[in-house]
Amino acid sequence: DATELAIELQHTDGDVTIQWQGTVTREIFDGLISKLVKKTLLACKKSLKDAKLEIAEVDDVVLVGGSTRVPLVREQVSEYFNTTPKCSINPDEVVAIGAAIQADVLIGNRPDHDTVLLDVLPLSLGIETMGGIVEKIIPRNTPIPVSRAQDFTTYQDGQTGLKLHVVQGDREMVQDCRSLAEFNLTGIPPMVAGAAHIRVTYQVDADGLLSVSAEEQTSGVQSKTVVKPSYGLTEDEIISMISDSMSHASEDILMRQLREAQTDADRVIVATESALREDADELLSEDELASVLTLLAELSQIAKGDNTQDIKDAIERVNEGTMFYAGRRMNRGIHDALVGNNVIELSEEPKSHA
Repeated sequence: DATELAIELQHTDGDVTIQWQGTVTREIFDGLISKLVKKTLLACKKSLKDAKLEIAEVDDVVLVGGSTRVPLVREQVSEYFNTTPKCSINPDEVVAIGAAIQADVLIGNRPDHDTVLLDVLPLSLGIETMGGIVEKIIPRNTPIPVSRAQDFTTYQDGQTGLKLHVVQGDREMVQDCRSLAEFNLTGIPPMVAGAAHIRVTYQVDADGLLSVSAEEQTSGVQSKTVVKPSYGLTEDEIISMISDSMSHASEDILMRQLREAQTDADRVIVATESALREDADELLSEDELASVLTLLAELSQIAKGDNTQDIKDAIERVNEGTMFYAGRRMNRGIHDALVGNNVIELSEEPKSHA
């Protein structure tokens, strides 16, 4: 609680020694650390958002770490949460105490008082999708143990295998996240793109061990891998990854939107070209085919750029420019289904037999 402190510093760099003596007042010290304190309050705000809590719903605030003894820290915390933080617990010991209580619970003992401690995932767990985009399966700060599943599908006609890439982190692109594991799912029955239903399940146990499984729903073929997400990752690296995700949030969203548009463009091109190979000679005139091919070439060129809206507009032009073709394909499909059936056969309901 001193208002000033005499300090003597000495630094040697090679043959040069620098000495400094002076007095640092509380006002000077608070000014030096004020930006850092405000930065920690941003972390508090993010934690409340992750927990889906309002400040008014927080009953007590426990300070952790020796630096929370600094008066400015306590003042700022008190002002932010509109309550006096609990200072009766030694901030140097509070984490160890909590860990001991949690360990006691994990071995089957019940706490003597109404206390619930939850281990949470420090970083999100996701999977790579087309375009190098990360689809988050379990968001960070989710209490463990936990199990989450999400359905995915194939990208190409006749696709019989799928490579799954498990990643960790809160950035939007795979290149900015930490790779945990890769494994393959094979034996998928050949189907048109988008017809297969592949359920990917992420399961984290109380020890933080992650099991990832993938199963094709119609055939039952499956594959699985197990990994320890926290292995080889220090606390400082976790903090750095979280900080990077927050500081790059805006640009990451823009990059994700661009990659999604490029992936959509590629999907439209592949699907349209596949249809053209199947029946363009039957359903389109030479001029109509040339018009569709021009639209596809234009979309392919624009998709190589980095203007998301231009790509979306080009996709819309292809959709509008091929609508007549889609209508003809649909009419032909209906016609083929009706050929050989008379009106009575189509309208009669199946008769039941006793």
